[in-house]
Amino acid sequence: MSKNNALASGLSAAAASSLFLGLSPVFGRMAITLGLPPLFVVVVRTGLASLLMLAFIFFFRRSFLFIYPAGLLGCLIAGWINGMGSLLYYSALGRIGASLGQVIYSVYPVFVALWLWLDHQKPSRLTLFRLGLALPALFLLLQAAPGSNTTLEGQSGLDLTGVWMMLVSALLYALHLPINQRVLLDMPAPTVTMYTLLAMSATTLPALFFITFPALPAATSWLALLGLTAVTFMSRLTLFLGVKHLGGTQTAILGLGELLITIFFSHWLLNESLSLIQWAGVGLLMITLVLSIFEKPMPRRRSGGGWLSWLRPPGVSTDFPWPRD
Repeated sequence: MSKNNALASGLSAAAASSLFLGLSPVFGRMAITLGLPPLFVVVVRTGLASLLMLAFIFFFRRSFLFIYPAGLLGCLIAGWINGMGSLLYYSALGRIGASLGQVIYSVYPVFVALWLWLDHQKPSRLTLFRLGLALPALFLLLQAAPGSNTTLEGQSGLDLTGVWMMLVSALLYALHLPINQRVLLDMPAPTVTMYTLLAMSATTLPALFFITFPALPAATSWLALLGLTAVTFMSRLTLFLGVKHLGGTQTAILGLGELLITIFFSHWLLNESLSLIQWAGVGLLMITLVLSIFEKPMPRRRSGGGWLSWLRPPGVSTDFPWPRD
């Protein structure tokens, strides 16, 4: 695949991932407010999305089941990290609104840049400039509007526990991207998606022992949960396609568009709103997204050293017939 085609594929995949990821907190918050426990929501959506991915590969592309041992370990570690982050993410959605939660979560590109810098992958000047624009944008967005930070019990005010849960979730989400990026240098995106999702499912499954169902949830809550499962399945696949061709930092920054999706659908479906100051932050985020068209594609090579340098095939010739996307 040429560099231009790779860039176009990466941009398309990252944009699609933003759409699906932006819908996740909306469907998740809806399912929770309609009576489903937050931990149950994350366990079921992750488990069903994993089964969908496994069934797709098993019946249509069995060659994608192959992965080298270090790559499998990397996917398992990334899945465990992201699974823990998911438990915190949906627990936070039980305490704060979808719009505010996604605003806080949107700091993850900063964490991604930090993790990749530690892996000897220096960001470009344009990337640093876009990150510089994103930080004040997120500060403006954190000036919470009335109704965007209301708890399920109807109490107003900023829930600091929910805020910290969401921040740690963003940190963990950012950590799993560089790990998967290393594996994606040799493996197709569907392979990485499947093994990472399976590890996420195994991580979140024990949470079922801590769930107490209050009353019989509304039927619409199950529809919201199925919608969440569908967007989880699609977002994971398109996310790793974006990471494969653009790299973790570029995909994460372009993924800020998911915040705009969340804001729009939260207002439409959950009756959440933003203030004028927050809309100024939205404007800055839009600028960072537009600047993505001037970024160069990620070089298809490994950086020397780094804390993730162990994620590589063990001395296998480059002529080995690896599965391709």
